[in-house]
Amino acid sequence: MKTLALLIALFLGTILSNAQETSTQDITVTIENVLNNKGKVHLALHTSDTFMKSDAIQSLSSTIEDSKVTVTFKNVEAGEYAILVLHDENENNRMDYLPSGMPKEAYAMSNNPMLLGPPRFEDAKFQLTNEDLNLSLRF
Repeated sequence: MKTLALLIALFLGTILSNAQETSTQDITVTIENVLNNKGKVHLALHTSDTFMKSDAIQSLSSTIEDSKVTVTFKNVEAGEYAILVLHDENENNRMDYLPSGMPKEAYAMSNNPMLLGPPRFEDAKFQLTNEDLNLSLRF
């Protein structure tokens, strides 16, 4: 009887520990039309709660080579996300604006929407499932 109880406990323990494991994926982002090689490109991975705020899920920066950037967000859990991108030409780590309020530096976001107004999570969101994802963005 003790052996049977031990086997059941081990079996249930194995099932429960496997159920708690979360798999993570990578999101590789490529931008091939950076306007020039000046400065850096900053990328931020967001959920709907962090979108357009400074507390991104992950943030990455990259130098630009031949007007191209490729970066990878690693160990991302499945879910709904959006990516915001800034070409920070003067490397001051923020977006610069014209006197009219329009952005002075190039920016992009996932899904490459054409917007007349500020970015919205609904326009940029994508679903990360249980597979690595490759995205191509453009300024």
